[in-house]
Amino acid sequence: MNNAPPPIFVSHGSPMIAVEPGAAGAFMQRLGPAIDAAFGRPKAIVAISAHSVARARVLLAAPRHEAVYDFGGFDPKLYALRYDAPGAPELAPQVAALLEAAGLRAHTLPQGGLDHGNWTALRYIYPRADVPVLPLAFVASEKPATQFALGAALAPLAAAGVLVFGTGSITHNLRRVFSSGLRPDPEQPEIPESRAFRDWILERSAARDWEALFDYRARAPHAVDMHPTDEHLLPWYVAAGAGGRGAAPVRLHAGATLGSLGMDAYAFGPQGQELQAALGAG
Repeated sequence: MNNAPPPIFVSHGSPMIAVEPGAAGAFMQRLGPAIDAAFGRPKAIVAISAHSVARARVLLAAPRHEAVYDFGGFDPKLYALRYDAPGAPELAPQVAALLEAAGLRAHTLPQGGLDHGNWTALRYIYPRADVPVLPLAFVASEKPATQFALGAALAPLAAAGVLVFGTGSITHNLRRVFSSGLRPDPEQPEIPESRAFRDWILERSAARDWEALFDYRARAPHAVDMHPTDEHLLPWYVAAGAGGRGAAPVRLHAGATLGSLGMDAYAFGPQGQELQAALGAG
């Protein structure tokens, strides 16, 4: 068994995924067992979420994490959910050193907490909360190519059985999503703009057209509409960088909810197809 798990990106969508899993939640429930079957249980997870952004990179090296309810106006049931996961403070110096060597300094703080991008996804992937997590806050003003370089610096972690985990949304325009109120219909058809953007990401990924992907805001159809701000797509580039340029990103799950919230998931690097096969066999 190869114990080097491929970096992955999952779309977490709305916080309501925690109580209304839908197709993406069902996929994530299969994802953890597939990773374990193909590569063994990760020794730890370095988590890069669209909701952990800062003016400088920060590693949250607490010995334990709890769910952070960083949202408002949603179903009160969300606030009763817990995800208490072990931290990975012993991993933080290694990650900080990798980033420093790449000229990408990160601060380390003995603080904890998993934003909803992390815990709503991880509660499906590893529901027992038994895999240590080291959140890495990134700088959302930095370009996709810089986020890719950040991921590339993390690539050596896979050999130690550490999973690089990005979470955001492959399309993310909340104005469109909630134009009809806080309880939009999750079954409404996907708008053409969202589908065109998701298809473009898939096509450019299959072609390993990294320069186009780095310049997505200028080249992708409806890019600014689907990402008025791009923090929800940037973790995709971090995970992609950890996988490297040599292998084409592999889409593990495709779909959309709430009309315009893309829920695609990807694996990166040479082990991506192996994970895809494990999911197909599950």
